[in-house]
Formats: sequence, structure tokens, C-alpha cells
Amino acid sequence: MLEKEVINFEKTAIVGIVTQNQSEEKLNEYLDELEFLTFTAGGQVIKRFSQKMECPNPKTFVGTGKIDEINLFVKENAISTVIFDDELTPSQQKNISRIIDCKILDRTNLILDIFAQRAETSYARTQVELAQCQYLLPRLSGLWTHLERQKGGIGMRGPGETEIETDRRIVRDRISLLKEKIKTIDKQMSIQRSNRGAMVRVALVGYTNVGKSTLMNAIGKSEVFVENKLFATLDTTVRKVVIKNLPFLLSDTVGFIRKLPTQLVDSFKSTLDEVREADLLLHVVDISHPDFEDHIESVNQILQEIKSNDKPTIMVFNKIDAYKHLTIDEDDLITERTRKHWTLDEWKQTWMSNVGHDKALFISATRKENFEEFREMVYEAVRQIHITRFPYNNFLYPDYKDAIEKEEE
Repeated sequence: MLEKEVINFEKTAIVGIVTQNQSEEKLNEYLDELEFLTFTAGGQVIKRFSQKMECPNPKTFVGTGKIDEINLFVKENAISTVIFDDELTPSQQKNISRIIDCKILDRTNLILDIFAQRAETSYARTQVELAQCQYLLPRLSGLWTHLERQKGGIGMRGPGETEIETDRRIVRDRISLLKEKIKTIDKQMSIQRSNRGAMVRVALVGYTNVGKSTLMNAIGKSEVFVENKLFATLDTTVRKVVIKNLPFLLSDTVGFIRKLPTQLVDSFKSTLDEVREADLLLHVVDISHPDFEDHIESVNQILQEIKSNDKPTIMVFNKIDAYKHLTIDEDDLITERTRKHWTLDEWKQTWMSNVGHDKALFISATRKENFEEFREMVYEAVRQIHITRFPYNNFLYPDYKDAIEKEEE
């Protein structure tokens, strides 16, 4: 009989604030996501702390009374880590660490830690280490961190150089080295992309944990790692897929998230190049998530940042099998009907039925519901791109002449 695996989770507390720009409902959404991030990193959230403020306290993020309350709870409950929902400034992190005697992290640090755990290939590890070093550099004060041995020899250490200055120099040198290493790998990946020929490229994009890898496994018959945790996939996977008689390249990219650290966007440039160079985007959305519209907005914002928001796109609303809506009793005349009460059919009649140049599909990747319709829509989109690119290459299409005649009309 096999023994059950015992997982030791770190006891953590999470902290967020309600401001003029962030309502209590929005904060709860962010804290739910932060709790899932904490679970993914190997932590268990014991307590949530929140406070209403006009703006974050420049010294300790929350007020002095709240920081004392957190400190007391940490001592009484043996909490090992306190995680703040927003990125802390170096001075805030330093001041909080002086008051609370445990690990102090922010959302950015937590996401970087998850990326470090998930990085499998040498390239992914290099990208994550670069992001970590860029995050660490302004926060070295007081940490007295030794990332490696100090450089020795005559003339290698300046007169009166302090320990913290040495550490900063080590980190700067490491950043320069990692950037050069990434440049080399970027060139290799660029050559690999150019060697793929002129095949149509399709990229899966979307929020983290929406089912992109599951969808890729289903359509591409590949074995991409899948797990119900955030950022299960870091490395871009590219597979050749054939639908009917038409081959194309399908790539699975890293998932996006709200408040995505800028360091990660910069260091994962080549991973995002797969999106930049794609001919067609499949924007996968977890429609069962209550905040899926915010997720769409976050993904579109990042696509705009990397100048890929104008590409042909198919909206793929996944996990329809898990979609649930609130119901109202017929005798209930008080409860106001909101979006949380809408059925899938009602959602389809909203903006989803008229998404401009985009097309919308409703599927379940795990149960393969509406999967033939999905394959047909992808096939038609790829086919149109191929015909435009190779107007005289008609051997793939039996009905090529009909398509040309329709275009001429």
C-alpha cells in the first residue's frame, strides 16, 4: 500500500488595502488570486488582513495600528511569511522587516519565486534569474547577501568599498552576464523560428490557468505538462498540427496575470516573441472564473504592450462544463439580477456575439465539447492566411478555385 504524500505548507498571512482606485470587492478578488499564488508556491494562507486607506503608507504600506496587529498575529500563530498584494518599495520592505520578524514578500517576489520553481530549461532559468536580480538590486540594503565569492586580486576592490557596495557590484555584473547569455539564446531561437519555413503560426495566449496547455494537448496530440496551478507552463512549446489536410505550427506560451512584474515581461522577451511573430492568436478564456472579463482586459493590455493586439484573433471561451451561475427564486422580488446570474446563452447574446474582427467559440478542452466546431474555425482562419500568403499554392485545397472566385466577387 502506497503512503500518501505529505506536503508541508508554509503558514502565511496576506495583506491588501482598499483605496479610491481599488474597491473592497476588487481587493477580495486580488486576495483570492494571491491566495492561489501562495498555494502554488507551497504556502497555506492562515489569515487575511485588509485596511481602508486613501493611499498606501509610504513607510509601512498599511497603518501603524494594522502593522502592529499583523505582528501580534505572526507571533501568536508562528507565521513564517507575510505577503503583500502590491509591490513594496525597498524602504517599505526594510521598515516592515524591522517590525515583523518573518519573511516579508510582495506579489512580484511571490510570482518570481513561482517562476523559479517552474523553470525547467536552462533558458527559462536564465530568464527568471535575470528578473530576480533586477528585482533584488534596489533591495540589497540591509540584506548583506553574498551571491558568489567576491572578486579577489590587487586592484579588484575599490578603496573603502563597503560590503553592500560589493554585493551591488556582484549583482550588476551578474545582470550583464545574464543579458549577454539571453542575447545568445535569442539569436539561436530566432534562427530556429526562421528555419520553420513559411508555415502559418498560431499562438495560444491567455490568463494563467485557463487551460491553454490542455487545449494544446487536445488539438496537437502532444504531452505538454498540465496542472491546476498558476504558471504550470513557462517554456514555450511549439508543435506541428494538421487539421484536415492543412499543417500549421501551434505554440503554447506563458500565461499572463494581473499586476505582472515588468521584470518578467522584459526578461521573457523571446518567449513573447512567439506571440509577436504569430499569424493568428487563440485567446483562451476561463469562462467559469467570476473575473474572466478582467482577465481578458489584462491579457489585451499585455498584448498591446508587446504590439500584438492587432493580430487576427479567435476568442476561445473554455471550461463551459465548469460554468456556474447564481439563481434567483421566482418569489424573490428583492434580489437584483446581475451578471453573476446570467446563463451561458445570455452571455452569448452580449458583447460576445459582436466582438469586431474576432470570432468567439465556447468549448470544454477536457471534455472536448464543441471541439469539431473549434477545429473547423481554426482550420478556416489558418486556410485564409495561407491562401493570402501563397495565392498560387493550391495543392492543399481542393476547393481553392471556389475560394478565389469568392474573393474576386
